[in-house]
Amino acid sequence: MGDWHGPQGPFDIPDVPNFIPRRLKPWLFIFFVLIVQFSGGVYLAAASDMVGTTGLMQQDILMAGYASLVGMAINFAVMFRLKFRFTNRAGLLICGAALIAANVICAHTQSVGVLVVTCFFAGWFRMWATFVCNSTIQLWLTPTRDMAVFFCYVYLVVDGAIQLSGLSTVYTAFFSQWEYMHWIMIGLLALMMLLTMILVRPVRGPIQIPLLGIDWIGSGLWAIFMLCFTFICVYGNYYDWWEAEEIIAATVLGLLCVAINLWRATFLHHPYISFTALTNRNVIRATVIYLVFFTLLATEHVFEHSYAATVLGFDETNLIDLNLYVLVGILAGCAFTYVTFALRHWRYRTMTAIGFALAAIYLAYFYFLIDYGVEKEMLFMPLFFRGAASVIISIVFLTSILQGGMHFFVFPQALTINGFTGAVMGATLGPALIGEFLSHTMAKNASLIGSVFTDLNPAAVHAPLGQIYGMVQVQALVVSMKEIYGWLLIAAIVSLTIILVGYGPVRPSVIFPKWRTIRKLLRRSVKAQIAGQE
Repeated sequence: MGDWHGPQGPFDIPDVPNFIPRRLKPWLFIFFVLIVQFSGGVYLAAASDMVGTTGLMQQDILMAGYASLVGMAINFAVMFRLKFRFTNRAGLLICGAALIAANVICAHTQSVGVLVVTCFFAGWFRMWATFVCNSTIQLWLTPTRDMAVFFCYVYLVVDGAIQLSGLSTVYTAFFSQWEYMHWIMIGLLALMMLLTMILVRPVRGPIQIPLLGIDWIGSGLWAIFMLCFTFICVYGNYYDWWEAEEIIAATVLGLLCVAINLWRATFLHHPYISFTALTNRNVIRATVIYLVFFTLLATEHVFEHSYAATVLGFDETNLIDLNLYVLVGILAGCAFTYVTFALRHWRYRTMTAIGFALAAIYLAYFYFLIDYGVEKEMLFMPLFFRGAASVIISIVFLTSILQGGMHFFVFPQALTINGFTGAVMGATLGPALIGEFLSHTMAKNASLIGSVFTDLNPAAVHAPLGQIYGMVQVQALVVSMKEIYGWLLIAAIVSLTIILVGYGPVRPSVIFPKWRTIRKLLRRSVKAQIAGQE
């Protein structure tokens, strides 16, 4: 949305013709952003079905899914430039066509490389389309440009769509085939493009800012580093970490890309990610919090599926129904953060303590609850607390980055760092560490439990050897999960204590600059770059 939308009177979107009621115009873009958020390269909820029909490994599907997150993160640094270069109509049509192509490719390819590259670009275009929609209705959501309010909406849509997308994918695969989810999304994206051509006009701002002076080489190098980091975390356990040439090669390549980018940042006037963004105090604080917090919640990716499927015997539909519990937690977390943080301006420290307290409750619930006879309804409370805790921390620390006092040009770079540390590292590093911890703990506990059966008289054991081995593994899994939940609970309590002891008087006060101001800053920057080249 630009300043041509008019500074006075009721909110309006001139891109949409007036035969559409003014009150309905913002909902058109919310409908678009939901379609975009549901679409993607691969749908991780269908990973087990894809493994069975494509010959790909579970790690291959995860790598492709996380590549989409890398594509979304790397786009943050240029999203404002794209906003002032293309109209909303052009952006939605380009992104819709790109996402349709990505869905077609991912529904048919069995090549890991093609799948990962396609998902990376799908994430890039998904972020662009999301920003087109959200920036258009920003003043409708918060006329005062209060970013704490805006981010509550953003995470409500994004995290809510993730849970609903998983539900849709599994039930689509259950009633038909997993490929049908791609065709459903292709149809919805085509509908979005059709509605865009009919209902969205190519309204241009006072001036179109060309895509000059963007460090595309730096963008590519940062993307390669993020993909290498993801590769190491996803495939580390499979390849036995640095015992394998693949992990060593990914490590060397990733470090080389970082070194080149840091060296280029010493002399480039506008590097893709500057030292100012990398060394910002709020960015560093958010990174540390993300690493600790999402490592505590990494059991979501490592334990919950194995526990519910192996120990409790849930099928795919019962497993994905647990997303509803998380979704309720997300809704409650966004509502709570909106009232307390955005409206009443509770302190950052208070909100962080609440987030970690909810994480501790989640871990404590599973530590004391985990057993063989747990009913599905008993999992509501821990999953509810996990969903609420995750969204509270995400909203609070994304807001804190904008309140870091950095120049507006640096803000999109900080968002790229935030996207990588909060989404990519949060989804890969913690599970890799906890997964490795689980493998060692299970080996120890399986050995101890197995020794009990070894000491028994063989005649007293009325079960086949294979069945005994399975019983040992299941018992070792339960004991190991309880042990790790206990250690993580201790870590959560220690982290919460440190947060409570610390003093943090800062309250949220983040006002987004006017689009007219942003346009002037970008235009001056581009003119200065052109003059420097001449």
